[in-house]
Amino acid sequence: VQLQASGGGLVQAGGSLRLSCAASRRTAGNNAMGWFRRAPGKEREFVSAISGSGGNTYYADSVKGRFTISRDNSRNTVYLQMTSLKPEDTAVYFCAAARGAWNPAVEYTYDYWGQGTLVTVSS
Repeated sequence: VQLQASGGGLVQAGGSLRLSCAASRRTAGNNAMGWFRRAPGKEREFVSAISGSGGNTYYADSVKGRFTISRDNSRNTVYLQMTSLKPEDTAVYFCAAARGAWNPAVEYTYDYWGQGTLVTVSS
């Protein structure tokens, strides 16, 4: 499975962006998917995740209420709608997919990673 993240860009604080992560093919049962981010000078951190069916979603406390994860399995695509963006949301955002057993917030439980898309929020 190859993942292609897109949708990053420059936005003012308070603005919105929608990230997309397109998978190269559909796997049986649909992969659980997640978004992580790495801010300048910091380690990569969990942002949000969604189960294969889309019935369960998970968020880091820092983005809860501002970000919404969703998926369209007919398009093999997962989305991250980001609103009320803050300068501290500035980071490279990575999408990831889990092949099997999975902990939403734990990086090593994901098997496939996209290349990242840069989000810059200006104050």
